[in-house]
Amino acid sequence: MIAEQTTRLEHKIAGAPISWGVCEVPGWGYQLSPQRVLKEMREVGLLATELGPEGFLPSEPAAIAAVLFQHGLQAVGGFTPLLLHVPGHDPLPEVDRILDGYVASGAQVLVLSAVTGSAGYDARPQLDEAGWQRLVSSLDRVAKSAADRGVLAVLHPHVGTMIETGDEIQQVLHGSSISLCLDTGHLLIGGTDPAELARQAPERIAHVHLKDVDSTIAARVQSGQLTYSEAVKLRMYRPLGQGDVDVPAIIEHLWANGYGGWYTLEQDTILTEEPRDEGPLADVRTSAEYLRRVLGQLH
Repeated sequence: MIAEQTTRLEHKIAGAPISWGVCEVPGWGYQLSPQRVLKEMREVGLLATELGPEGFLPSEPAAIAAVLFQHGLQAVGGFTPLLLHVPGHDPLPEVDRILDGYVASGAQVLVLSAVTGSAGYDARPQLDEAGWQRLVSSLDRVAKSAADRGVLAVLHPHVGTMIETGDEIQQVLHGSSISLCLDTGHLLIGGTDPAELARQAPERIAHVHLKDVDSTIAARVQSGQLTYSEAVKLRMYRPLGQGDVDVPAIIEHLWANGYGGWYTLEQDTILTEEPRDEGPLADVRTSAEYLRRVLGQLH
């Protein structure tokens, strides 16, 4: 029975285009083609993928489904930056458009972040009480809109967004009913122990992004010595098992509390040109093999 459970868990490992340097931030770096990224996902045995930023896959919902089918990949959902705190801005029309593609491709999880309204993740404003009320209200409205179409919305705390720090995450937990994406890297950089959050609120965790972190470089982001993008260029994110995140403890705790969602491998990367060797594929392979070993040791 345990072997069968482990096999099912291995089938819940997904990839993310950001591991290949594909990102929504203007000027982030060299952007690889979807053909190369999706082909290499299958080469390392991944069976599913998050959708990547707008423009990475075709815009027509049926075409998204066709491209993924050609590569033998299931759609998980994707990282979706949304403006949620600005007076007079309604995020629901944008969410409805995105969900059209989700429904057509069979994607299940809308991974949203509360962006600042400025490009990139290197600076952010502070919200007043009214701004916080708008934000948490928007979170619940988006979650309901997604649920009405059979999609689970989860909030992704993220460096350089309106929800980054431990206090901000607690405000969301107490002020909103939305589920969370446990991103092991962004939580650590934002000052939250991801293992502790997994212990504190397992019932709110409905999606997982796994990345490992060089905590020495992360500390320079926390202190303001480096911007987020500068740290990514310095390889702040590492293949699983090569950084300072206690990945086995997190997975063990999630598994013990009945977590049945996706484990998305996500190692934010910035490329300067088309790789002449394996490039990001080597790190993704290392992470996938590590995660399979960890899942195989669950008991």
